Amino acid sequence: MQAKVQQIIEHRWFEYFIIAVILFSAVLIGLETSEDFLQTYEAFLYWGNHIVLGIFIVEAALKMYAVAPRLKLYFNDGWNLFDFSIIILALIPSTGNFAMVARTARLLRVLRLISAIPELRLIVATLMRSIPSMGNIMLLMGVIFYIYAVAGQQLFHIHDPVHWGNLGVSLLTLFRIVTLEDWTDVMYTAMEMHPLSWIYFVSFVVMGTFVIINLFIAVVLNNLEEAKQESLRELRTPPTADHLMDELVKTQQALEDLHNRLADYEDDRRNLQR
Repeated sequence: MQAKVQQIIEHRWFEYFIIAVILFSAVLIGLETSEDFLQTYEAFLYWGNHIVLGIFIVEAALKMYAVAPRLKLYFNDGWNLFDFSIIILALIPSTGNFAMVARTARLLRVLRLISAIPELRLIVATLMRSIPSMGNIMLLMGVIFYIYAVAGQQLFHIHDPVHWGNLGVSLLTLFRIVTLEDWTDVMYTAMEMHPLSWIYFVSFVVMGTFVIINLFIAVVLNNLEEAKQESLRELRTPPTADHLMDELVKTQQALEDLHNRLADYEDDRRNLQR
């Protein structure tokens, strides 16, 4: 029986079904934002959310049963823990003081789309691996921001106190510039006092936008390649003793099922001959 359950949860169509349920859950959450729809179809939304939660519970139960009695194999998987936590949060009553928490928990169900699609799991794993390297880039960017903020405050605070009045405002102005949102207006205002101010702004845009963003992209691409290689290594990793025992038990169960089917077939054949 465990072998059949394992085949079901590993089947491609089962994965498609769970993805469809997650998308349906996302639609229900979006419909709840409409007061008119909520009042008219409150029962539909109520039962729809309960059906989605029930399907998620059945999915988790099937995955646990497939690895029973070694449930640690289920909880050792971080994505299974993520899905299980969402189910637990979704069981919070949606009335009283916990109403807001329950609505937020239902919103988290959309995040299950990440765990359901292998490609999205790879992207998330890549981002997690990139955090340490991004920390170094953020430190470099912080140093650049600080230097340019102090320089900008010293150069432009008299002529343009709105954007360069103090260090904090200067940092916010630089953040606006690095997003390329109307940064030329700030530059032209500064150029009214210093015609060569464009050197300051253009150098910061080149340094803060193009160089730093390219560094971020390089880090992410490098870690994406490493994450792919790690996934390939996991597929090539020799099976452990526990895994071999599980496969042996599943094979024995499958052989017993086949033996029982053959015995039933022989009995039916003999009865027909009589």
